[in-house]
Amino acid sequence: MNQPLVSVVTPFYNTAPFLAQCIESVLAQTYSNFEYVLSDNCSTDGSREIAERYAQRDSRIRIVRQPKLLAQVPHYNAALAAISAESQYCKMVQADDAIFPECLQSMVRCFQQSESIGLVSAYDLKGTILRGSGYPFPTPVLPGKEMARLYLRTGTFVFGSPSTLMYRSSIVREQKPFYQEGLLHEDTEKCMQILEHWDFGFVHQVLSFLRAGNESITYATRNFQPRAIDRYIIVRKFASLFLEPQEAADLKLFTKREYYRVLAAEAVRFPGREFWQYHQKGLRTLGESLDSSYLARQVLKQVLWLLVNPGTAVLLLWRFVNRKLKWHRVVAD
Repeated sequence: MNQPLVSVVTPFYNTAPFLAQCIESVLAQTYSNFEYVLSDNCSTDGSREIAERYAQRDSRIRIVRQPKLLAQVPHYNAALAAISAESQYCKMVQADDAIFPECLQSMVRCFQQSESIGLVSAYDLKGTILRGSGYPFPTPVLPGKEMARLYLRTGTFVFGSPSTLMYRSSIVREQKPFYQEGLLHEDTEKCMQILEHWDFGFVHQVLSFLRAGNESITYATRNFQPRAIDRYIIVRKFASLFLEPQEAADLKLFTKREYYRVLAAEAVRFPGREFWQYHQKGLRTLGESLDSSYLARQVLKQVLWLLVNPGTAVLLLWRFVNRKLKWHRVVAD
């Protein structure tokens, strides 16, 4: 049986401690008919040399060198633009992640169930946390709009990260740039856009490992409540596309209340400026800004709750004072 060509893509920038493990996880696949595009974003830490050593050993590896340093999403788009015109499926593997040996084979097998499938996902392991639960077992394929409604209605998140997913290559080639730049969570929004026109496949296996903690690409935003703003943006943008008007309106109202409750809970913990800048950036992608009066009402509710729970209030005050003392020590040093 002929194996369709798969394009595996790893954009990298100064990820020397993890790049070899990532590359070796791809080369260890039980599925053999793939090309491997390694895109170097002007690395200065020896990452390029690591990639070149592997390229000398395996002819499936092709190194693309970016002529200038790019931001992360433009780099991902440039790397994806380099895939072969002959490939049928495309798999991103971020440079600090890895995939398990049966990843490509299992995902290709899922795709081959129907020409209508545009996107395939699976469970992933982020650090020590298993993710992707909630998808109906043992269903291998859902109509795209049904999958989108499942996510909107229940929050069942099976899109993981770029390393979790495999795309139909024709979609990647047709949409340039593939990821919309300037968004907070361009990969989640891309999944929702694909589901409008394509079906969704799911492999009930753990097929990828995502690095967690301070070694992860996404570590910098870990305390910014990224899932809350992601959920809010997705509902605002896509609820009306996939749901009936009244259900969409109700969901938008509910999601706004829940999102601002998260912001209020953070506000009484005195987050730094970067927290608010992060959320303002996300809201701008919707043409919105922080609803100050709505947020103030939610903060007032949080304060009233703290007044009747003095133990929690004291703990939060201690954390605030401790943070300020640490900041002053850093400035003094």
